[in-house]
Amino acid sequence: MNQFYNNVKTAVLLGLMTALILAIGSFFGSNGLMIALIMAAGMNIFGYFFSDKIAIASVRGLEVGPEHPVYQIVEELVQRAGLPMPRVCVSPLGAPNAFATGRNPQHAAVCVTQGLLDILDRNEIAGVVGHELAHVKHRDILIVSVASTIAAAISYLGYILMWGGGSRDRRGDNPLAMLAMIFLAPIAAGLIQCAISRSRELNADTEGAGIAGDPMALATALEKLHIAAQRVPMDVNPAMNSMFITEPLNIARSIGNLFQTHPPLEARLMNLIGRETTGRFRYAA
Repeated sequence: MNQFYNNVKTAVLLGLMTALILAIGSFFGSNGLMIALIMAAGMNIFGYFFSDKIAIASVRGLEVGPEHPVYQIVEELVQRAGLPMPRVCVSPLGAPNAFATGRNPQHAAVCVTQGLLDILDRNEIAGVVGHELAHVKHRDILIVSVASTIAAAISYLGYILMWGGGSRDRRGDNPLAMLAMIFLAPIAAGLIQCAISRSRELNADTEGAGIAGDPMALATALEKLHIAAQRVPMDVNPAMNSMFITEPLNIARSIGNLFQTHPPLEARLMNLIGRETTGRFRYAA
């Protein structure tokens, strides 16, 4: 039921983003709107097919084989989850974190940092891997790519409006509406995009706890990662924040939770503690 609710919430949020595009589109002729959509879609199609290589290269990840303990954990959990074996990579970064990438389960990769391996035990690492495999299972890369495409299109349209684009008949109708479209629509798109990411993270926590078979291991892992992230920040592009299991430290934290791509730690822990008390795990051994 929780997964169904979050899927519906994601669909509604994507619908709101689409509505923003239509609202901005009212200021344009058909040509301007089409160009912006094509540019945004082209950029995100490239990211969709090459996001795994870009993401892994950004953290200097190296692929490991069956002799590595993390590979062995992933191999065990994909069998429980009924997924194909992804590529397994380890980044030398000291900041503790992990992410999954790839356009579908057949082209997936799971990457963990050395900082994560240094502070988590085997069960906690399994909880983190379960979370990332849940993202693969739910095809969250596709959902985030769609949201990114729409958000980028809205930003392009706002940029065009700012520099005098749009239909001459509409530009003089309502200057306040024009200003709102230029400045507020991209912000609204970013907020919706973050809300979609937060929804998918809770889904992945729930499913990941089931795959690993121990929600408390994931809960303790999240708590350790959250504390360690305050001491060892991760220098990555903020556009990549939604990929990681915990949000890398960045300026968004200084202006509240609105632009954070992950739910508050307390909400994630309560979600997992609730799963522990019910004792229902689809993949538990």
